[in-house]
Amino acid sequence: MIKKHFTTAEMAKILGISRIAVFKKIKSGKLKAEKIGRIYAIERKNLPDIFKKEPSEKEKKEIEKSVRKTVKEYKETLILLGKE
Repeated sequence: MIKKHFTTAEMAKILGISRIAVFKKIKSGKLKAEKIGRIYAIERKNLPDIFKKEPSEKEKKEIEKSVRKTVKEYKETLILLGKE
């Protein structure tokens, strides 16, 4: 059976962020959710909107910076892993 709704805890795990960050995304309107009683439910149909978003130029630069730093710090390890 395919799940139609996700809780904030499940969404946090999917996105790799905290539940508080999920609540902030809901409150800011970045994440569509329906309040059912005391909990928020995020519909599966709203997930593609989250993953389709193109990173901003600032986010792209941060990603590039992080990749360069990782390669610089772990170059030898990455080379060894590439040989496996």
